[in-house]
Formats: sequence, structure tokens, C-alpha cells
Amino acid sequence: MRESDVRIVRLEPMRVAYTLGFGTSPEAEAWGKLLAWAKDKGLLDNFKGHRLFGFNNPDPVPGNPNYGYEQWITVGPDAEPEGEVQVKEFDGGLYAVVRTKLSEITESWQNLAAWVSDGKYEFASNQCLEECLGFTGGVPDLETEFDLYAPIKE
Repeated sequence: MRESDVRIVRLEPMRVAYTLGFGTSPEAEAWGKLLAWAKDKGLLDNFKGHRLFGFNNPDPVPGNPNYGYEQWITVGPDAEPEGEVQVKEFDGGLYAVVRTKLSEITESWQNLAAWVSDGKYEFASNQCLEECLGFTGGVPDLETEFDLYAPIKE
């Protein structure tokens, strides 16, 4: 990975609504729950005002095909938990960021992790994040672009 492929970004604190999926394909489950809730709340009507992030929670473990995925959408101060949708505050932080397509996400994560390990930064304890770009109203396909956020400190 070239130095020019990576951007250093400070994510500001944000309020997010989130859902969890668990199983062999938890991303689709988490996305489906969150999108149904967001549509019902009108958040998809003016989507440009919201950001979508996700990450493994819990991470996959060798020998077990099941893992979890947590999906977020940024929300305003009036958003309330409802059913399987919870709301929390995210503190933000400093991140190394690279853009990729969903079809290349595993390789891109490996390259970003190597870039952090080999450079002037160290991994921080914040959560790794995947931000969906160019949202079209449904679960992302293999050509959907994502920004991958690796938490860092100097």
C-alpha cells in the first residue's frame, strides 16, 4: 500500500443508532434491521445527512463460522432506542483511512494493518470502522465503495 493511498482523519464525536447481526452472514442481518428502522423514521428520505458505519462485533474466531456485525447510522439528538435498535454516543478519534470496494475489503484491511504497523503510527484501542459510501438504499453489493478506518495514535 502506498503512502498516498492512506489518509489521516480525525472523526468527530457522533450519535449513532445501531443494530447487531450474528451468524454466518451477520452484515446482511444488521443492515436489514437498521435500514427498516431508518426508513420508518424517514432517515433515508434525505440520506446525505447521515453516515453509515459498521464493524465485526464479536470478531470471527478460527473454527467457528459465526460472528457478529454492528451497523450504525448517524442520528440527531432526538433519536430514541426502539426494539432491536439502540442509540449511543461515539467519542471519535484519529484514524488511518483507505478507500476500497466491498469485493476487496479483506485484502484492503490486511494492507491497512500492515501500513499502520510499518509506519510512524501505532494502533489505538478505538474500534475499527467500515464506512459505506454511495449508499443506494439497500444492502451494499460487491462494487460498493467503503472507507476503512483503522484507529491510530502517534
